[in-house]
Amino acid sequence: MFKKGILISFLAMLSITTFVFAMGDNLVHADKPNYIISTDATYPPFDFQDKNNQYVGIDQDILKEISKRENFTYTLKPMSFNSAAQLVSNGQADGIIAGMVITEERKAVYDHSTPYYKTGVAWIVKKDTKIKSLKDLKGKTVALKTGTAASEYGKSLQAKYGFNVKYFNDTDTMYNDVAVGNSAATFEDMPVIQYAIKNGVKLKVMNADNPGNAGWYGFFVKKGENKALLSAFNRGFAAIKKDGTYDKIVAKYLGANQSTFTGAKKDNFSVLGILKANKSAFLKGLWQTIMLTFLGIILASIWGVVLGVMGVSQNKFVRGVSTTIIYIFRGLPLMVLAFFIYIGLPGVIGAKIPAFTAGVLTLVLNEGAYTGAFVRGGFEAVEVGQMEAARSLGLPYRTAMRRVIMPQGLKIMVPSFINQFIITLKDTSILSAIGLLELTQTGSLIVARNSQGFRVWAIVAIMYLIIITLLTWFSNWAQKKLQ
Repeated sequence: MFKKGILISFLAMLSITTFVFAMGDNLVHADKPNYIISTDATYPPFDFQDKNNQYVGIDQDILKEISKRENFTYTLKPMSFNSAAQLVSNGQADGIIAGMVITEERKAVYDHSTPYYKTGVAWIVKKDTKIKSLKDLKGKTVALKTGTAASEYGKSLQAKYGFNVKYFNDTDTMYNDVAVGNSAATFEDMPVIQYAIKNGVKLKVMNADNPGNAGWYGFFVKKGENKALLSAFNRGFAAIKKDGTYDKIVAKYLGANQSTFTGAKKDNFSVLGILKANKSAFLKGLWQTIMLTFLGIILASIWGVVLGVMGVSQNKFVRGVSTTIIYIFRGLPLMVLAFFIYIGLPGVIGAKIPAFTAGVLTLVLNEGAYTGAFVRGGFEAVEVGQMEAARSLGLPYRTAMRRVIMPQGLKIMVPSFINQFIITLKDTSILSAIGLLELTQTGSLIVARNSQGFRVWAIVAIMYLIIITLLTWFSNWAQKKLQ
C-alpha cells in the first residue's frame, strides 16, 4: 500500500508539473533577451490597466519605450507592491518598476537605475474631517501601504504624533479605508494621490505645498545581478530624456483624466455599465479561477486520498508520514504557503517557479491535507466489525480495505468532499497575492481604474456565488448517484 501511495503521489505531482509548465508564459526569444519585470498594477498614474486591459502609466510607457530602443522584450508580473519587490530580491523576477523610491535600505538589497521621477510624500485625510494638523492624529489610526517609502515615512512620525498604524497591500483599499472614516489619515506619494483626487477619490492633501521625505523613483534589479538589463534601462532612459519622449510621457498621464485611458466615465458606473466595460477582464479572471479550482479539486483529492490511505496503514512509519504531512500543511495559512512556494522556495532551489504552478501546488498541498484528514476519518468511521468479518472470511488486509472498508468510507466522506470543493474555490482568491490574475485580482485592477469598489466587489461576489451554487448542485447530484 505504501509503495502504491508513493507511486500515485509521484504521478500526481508529475501531472501538475507537466501541465502548469506547459502553460508557462516565459517565452524564449532567440534574437533578443526576454526579462521578467514585476510591478504594482494598481498605482495610477504610474502603473494601471486601461480599458483594453493593457498595462499603462508613466512607468509602463517608459519601460515600453526603453525596451524598443534597447532591443529587449519583457514579461510583466503585476501583483502587490511588497510581493513584487520580493520577487526581484529572491531572483524570481529580473527587475521591478513600480514607483519605487530609492532609499539607503533598498540600496543594500538592490541596484537601481538613473533616478527617473522626483516625488514627495503627502499626508491625506477625508474631505469633511476636523483634523487640521498631524498633532490631531494622536490616538487615531493611520492607514499605510505595505513596503512603500510613504509608509516608512508615516511610520517614522508615529512616535512623535502618537497615532496607531494599520497596513494594506493595495492603494485603493487604503484610500477607501480613510474615505469611509475607518482610518483618520494615510501617507502616499504626492503625484499618485493628486492623480487619484483629480479622478474622483474623496480625500484631500494636507501638505500639498510642503511634501515630506522628497526622493526619486528608480528601476531596480537584484544587487549584483542583471547588469545588462540595468545598463540597457539607463541608456534607454538617457535617450528618451534627451529627445523629449520622457516629458511627453509624463505630461500624457499627469495632464489627463483617468477616463481617457480607462473609459471609466460616470455613465459607466452602473453595475451594467461596469460589466459591459470590463466584460473581457471579468471573463478572463473567471476562467483563471475555474482552472485553478478544477485542477486544485482533482489533484488535491488524489493527494488527499493517498494521505488518507496512508493514515490507516498497518505500518506505523507510513501512518506517521501521513500524520506529519497533514499536520504541517493544515497548520500553514494558505497565503503563507503560497508566498513560501512562489517567493521563498526559488531562492533555495535556484529555479524560478511560474505563478500558476505555485498556485496549483499551494492548493494541492493545503487542500489535500484537509482532504487526507477527513478521508482517514471516513475509513476509521466504518464499523470495526466490517474489517473483522472480512478478515474472518480469509481476505488479506489490503483486499479487505479495498473491497470492504474503502467503498463504505467513501460514501461517508461525500459531504466532506463537497464542502472541500467549495472551500477550494473560495481559496483561489488568496492566490491573487502572488499575482495570479483570477477573479479577485481582476476586481482589484478594475477598482484601481474606476474607483467603484462597492459595485465591482458586489459583481465579483455574485460571480463567486453563482459558481459555488453550480458546484454545489453538481456535487449533490453526484452524491445521489453514489448512494
